[in-house]
Amino acid sequence: MSKASRVAVMAIAAICVIGTAGARDATAPPTRSSDVQELLQGVRVADPYRWLEDSENAEVRSWVAQQTQRTRAYLDALPYRAALHERLESLITRSSPRHYSLTYAGGRLFSMYFDPARQQPSLVVMGADADPARARTVVDPNVIDPDAGTAIDWYVPSADGARVAVSLSRGGSETGTLYVYDTGSGKQVGKTIANVQFATGGGDVAWRPDGAGFWYTRYPVTDRPEDRGFYQQVYFHRLGDDPQKDARVFGDGLPKIAEIQLDYSKAAGKLLIAVANGDGGEFAHYVGGPNGRFTQVTRFEDGVDFAKFGPDGALYVVSERNAPRRQIQRLAPGVFDLRRAVTIVPQGEDVVAVDFFGEDSIVFAGTRMYVRYLAGGPSRIRAFGLDGKPAGEVPLPDVASVSEIEPIGADVLYSVETYLAPAQFYRLTDGRNTATALKVTSPVQFDDMEVRRVVATSKDGTRIPLNIICRKGMALDGSHPTLLYGYGGYGISMTPAFLGASRRVWFDAGGVYAIANIRGGGEFGEDWHRQGMLTRKQNVFDDFAAGAEYLLKQGYTTPERLAIRGGSNGGLLMGALLTQRPELFRAVVAEVGIFDMLRVELDPNGEFNVTEFGTVRTPEHFRALNAYSPYHNVKDGVRYPAVFFSTGENDGRVNPMHSRKMAARLQAATGSNHPVFLITTGAGGHGMGSPLALQIDQATDYLAFLFDQLGMGRDVTAVVSPASH
Repeated sequence: MSKASRVAVMAIAAICVIGTAGARDATAPPTRSSDVQELLQGVRVADPYRWLEDSENAEVRSWVAQQTQRTRAYLDALPYRAALHERLESLITRSSPRHYSLTYAGGRLFSMYFDPARQQPSLVVMGADADPARARTVVDPNVIDPDAGTAIDWYVPSADGARVAVSLSRGGSETGTLYVYDTGSGKQVGKTIANVQFATGGGDVAWRPDGAGFWYTRYPVTDRPEDRGFYQQVYFHRLGDDPQKDARVFGDGLPKIAEIQLDYSKAAGKLLIAVANGDGGEFAHYVGGPNGRFTQVTRFEDGVDFAKFGPDGALYVVSERNAPRRQIQRLAPGVFDLRRAVTIVPQGEDVVAVDFFGEDSIVFAGTRMYVRYLAGGPSRIRAFGLDGKPAGEVPLPDVASVSEIEPIGADVLYSVETYLAPAQFYRLTDGRNTATALKVTSPVQFDDMEVRRVVATSKDGTRIPLNIICRKGMALDGSHPTLLYGYGGYGISMTPAFLGASRRVWFDAGGVYAIANIRGGGEFGEDWHRQGMLTRKQNVFDDFAAGAEYLLKQGYTTPERLAIRGGSNGGLLMGALLTQRPELFRAVVAEVGIFDMLRVELDPNGEFNVTEFGTVRTPEHFRALNAYSPYHNVKDGVRYPAVFFSTGENDGRVNPMHSRKMAARLQAATGSNHPVFLITTGAGGHGMGSPLALQIDQATDYLAFLFDQLGMGRDVTAVVSPASH
């Protein structure tokens, strides 16, 4: 869209420094503002810090450096920060290595492997017995790049396990180049292929069954920054050929914001292509045969969230059409008319879990179909025959998550993780569960803690699950520093995950931790998601505020001891809460967040978000966006809580300018004595691919900020002292 068609940009008037000694963060570097205004849907909108959008501008870079220097000086002067860093590093590096993202191929089990003694995860392979003691490294980014700047985005082994395709990116950028490695020798095979992976659109590979070549995603090379990461297509590569001559086989007519996943089924003899329409939760599916022609099976409007070929060659689909908690339907082999699908598993009380870039909703092992469910956040696994007949439920703790189910012949490996216990893989054989050696051990123990799963009531009466982790027998006297975490978007569910070292230190200092299962996520199905997107986004903020109010009313804490934290879409949540309900909180941590909702769609990656947030080009969307956009709803003189913004220069998912503009606006406007800090990581992105040392530094920083702002310094000094190690 051209500037002329989108807005009328008003004249730039006098340039000034916003704020006075009585209405600004007095310790922050002064920031100039400009009288830039736009006319959007008949509304004049001010944008005083638009000049901070230009990352290449020397003045902007100087401003960023000053902000980071100021934040760094504050953090480094805290008397317990060094000891806190030492404590976190000790706990994290003494944890056992972790295996995740398991894939079985050709009698071998591939796994991502993270050793806390190293900076980056590597790719390893072991036998079908899943014995990590006999695992062998195939690709190690720590060897490829001693500076720890290279990370594995994803990998896909060939059907026989002899080779593996790996996407590698640098500096947290998630801009991936494809490499092929020989599994036996670990040596690279053939030439690399650039532009196979970008931040939001992702990337994927599907091998031919003979291993002679593969289909893969690729993005067009462009000199236009605004087009990078769009127009994803599918190509075919034959090993030994020049990648520059690879043929494009699929992609005509797809939306600019298409996100593609690939899966080849030997049983069906077909390539299945799943296409997401941006990030709003709409999917289409195509099936291609040996002749290279593709048949569209589902469309965006059909409500099919997931599809997979079974061992019988039939296509199994997860549909939300007339079933908001989702049902499973089957198309007979060779049938690709969705109208002929037969429902074999109707919707139940729990929702079938869907994660486009994560684990499959359905896994086939032998003659069994295993289905992942969510019960408001915690996981369930149920088995069915290929005809949909129930075949039992896998026993799990009440509040636990299953992030992986991997078939090994007729067996399945599945992970179990809780807030208080790290991940453990079990093997299910003929209905019997056996713990495997694929488990995480940690020096962090939570025997003194308990999980309380309660319900808060949102503004419109909706019941919102709240997971509170606190010390057993803790008195509800309002004295406890409390950290509330949330996300609320894209249908992403907040499932139980081991709390680890940073939460252990938090608890040792007397803290309480809470996670809210708010709308916008997928905990209760697609309706739960849709109630928190587009013009209903305000529900997300009301839900989170209800969680905070519950903690206050029940006596867990007080506003002076309550902090909130969120990142990315959760950063938007933080911005909305601190502008709408500043009286509820004393401190806010907003990481890689979105704050200017009227210009987010103009970001290099922002168009993907239109299906989730809406667009200023639509009147009703604009009204909703303008009503909650954090940057535009900061008010001069309001007593805002202390805020810690963090962002990364290489972030391909959320433009760092959002954090810059929001920090500047708050620093100019706040009427409290509480600081507004911004720190920018030069070698970081959205968080994916960050080396361990950077992750520990970032955890130390935000915890040190919270300890200081919530008055926990004396307690923290005790729990992070050398004697407490």
